Amino acid sequence: MSSKSFLARLGSSIWRGVDGVRKILHLLLLVMLFLGFFGAISSAPPLLPKHAVLFLQPVGPLVDQLDGDPYDRALAELIDDAPPQTLVQDVIDALTFAKTDNRIVAVHLELSAVLGGGLSKLRRITAALEEFRESGKPVVASADFFSQAGYHLAAHADEIYMHPEGMVFLQGYGGFRSYYKEAIDTLLVDWNVFRVGTHKSFVEPYTRMDMSPADRESRTRLINQFWTMYQQDVETARGMDAGTIDGFTQGLVAHVVAADGDIAAAAREAGLIDKLLSRAELRAVLKAYAGEDEEDSTLYASVHSSDYLDNMRLMNGDDVQDENVAIVMAVGAILNGTQSSGSVGGDSTAALLRNALSDDTVKAVVLRVDSPGGSVFASELIAHEILALQAAGKPVVASMSSVAASGGYWISVSADRIIASPATITGSIGVFGMFPTYQRSLEAIGVGTDGVGTTPWVGQLRPDREMSAAVKDLFQLIINDTYDDFISGVADFRGMEKIDVDSVAQGQVWTGQDAFERGLIDELGTYEDAIRIAAELAGLEGEAYGRKLIETSVSPTEQIILDFLAISKSGGLDVAALLRGPSALESFASKLQQVLADLSQFNDPKGVYSHCFCEID
Repeated sequence: MSSKSFLARLGSSIWRGVDGVRKILHLLLLVMLFLGFFGAISSAPPLLPKHAVLFLQPVGPLVDQLDGDPYDRALAELIDDAPPQTLVQDVIDALTFAKTDNRIVAVHLELSAVLGGGLSKLRRITAALEEFRESGKPVVASADFFSQAGYHLAAHADEIYMHPEGMVFLQGYGGFRSYYKEAIDTLLVDWNVFRVGTHKSFVEPYTRMDMSPADRESRTRLINQFWTMYQQDVETARGMDAGTIDGFTQGLVAHVVAADGDIAAAAREAGLIDKLLSRAELRAVLKAYAGEDEEDSTLYASVHSSDYLDNMRLMNGDDVQDENVAIVMAVGAILNGTQSSGSVGGDSTAALLRNALSDDTVKAVVLRVDSPGGSVFASELIAHEILALQAAGKPVVASMSSVAASGGYWISVSADRIIASPATITGSIGVFGMFPTYQRSLEAIGVGTDGVGTTPWVGQLRPDREMSAAVKDLFQLIINDTYDDFISGVADFRGMEKIDVDSVAQGQVWTGQDAFERGLIDELGTYEDAIRIAAELAGLEGEAYGRKLIETSVSPTEQIILDFLAISKSGGLDVAALLRGPSALESFASKLQQVLADLSQFNDPKGVYSHCFCEID
């Protein structure tokens, strides 16, 4: 074989390889151009009717931040499998745009699927509803079933309609939980609890069979204030006599009996509902405002709020300017490490605050807190990043949403200003740790544990061994010291005497109104107030600043995949078939994971927590 022939074949092979790479790159370029072209088409604003009713249909709980990894959530939305949640800001933005939009003649607020979300969030939306009504355009509320949260929103409409087979169910406020002390004793488990705070009730299910008198007193005070706020909001909005709502709720059976057993008619007779209308009758009411739908004469002309928001946000652009107030969300339980949206990760939330620190366009930060607390270590990581922002001359304002208690208060207290709603649950300044051991359970079935160690501490954090007195003392010392750090920090940041902080601490839970009166917050106000105050602290004048939401987002690669799937779906491809549903085993594992979710919250490196049992139903 000649060397010339060999070199010719080698050169030919190299050329074929290079040509193959060229073709692959060419194909990738075409795909990118295809995605860019159709992405631009798909992102064009949807056409809106010249006259339409804005259809607003909140689904699930009202939240400040959607749960989960943004990529996973986007995939779930593509196949209509995302968990039901409604962003409060989306509802407010839609109403704000519609207020001055001549194409929108009215709002239809469909409230059958609202599951709650906290009185402070409801008040944010009702404030936007009242501002919308000032434009002279009507708000029509309807539902097949009005939950307590849904009815609060409906009360701020011009007209309230319900299906004749529907009902209004206002249960008031309360909170119940299960207690496991006897079961723990029966299973021969030693549930070692360490805490500081006479009212720190999070650990009570493991040490008692009922609510402690201290927790009962604190919680009763809380729920009575919430119920009073709710009644005043609704009765004022509906022009009702004081006591109407409580009278209807307390005497619900008598009201239904008087209406011959018809619970829907009982709500109408009590003035909670204007009329009982079938679906067809309701559509006729809405047609009177906007006329018939161009494609289906049985429907009224309308635009869904999601399509409307897509249109208006594309037309108006974002609100980011050369100088901005950044918003960082701290929503959910506070956990150590990196967490998805809907939880507050010590590392991940700290990273978002560092992004605000390194962004030269960010002049101030609003930390929006909606958290019952959790890991003390993670809370401290976040608090240190707040101090770093302040050291760099960027003021931080804590804006408390429905809950900012325990660790949620810990991460708020170092802010330059703390703003809360009267309906915020806050305080709960206390600390605890828990470490269950089950050596007696094992002994009962004939299993023993033994071994050797060079110090008394070896093997002491095994759940199959009894905790020694020395370890218990050490745990309690750590808890005591952490509590002292907590109240000392509050005293320093709030300009209070330590003894005065301790008197309002001890795990006691307060409404925002109570917290203001006790010096735990600076001002009662709204989310919008917090942004305005942050701008003022940074010396930003008037409206010459933007808002910049700093959050975890999808990567460029993930966005390309999502764009491709969205284009494919619009072209008729069954995307759900590509993204197969979970198997029976995967579904079971997912349910089990949800059941164990509470246990996964306990990942603090030192086992020390500032967490509030703040659930109010």
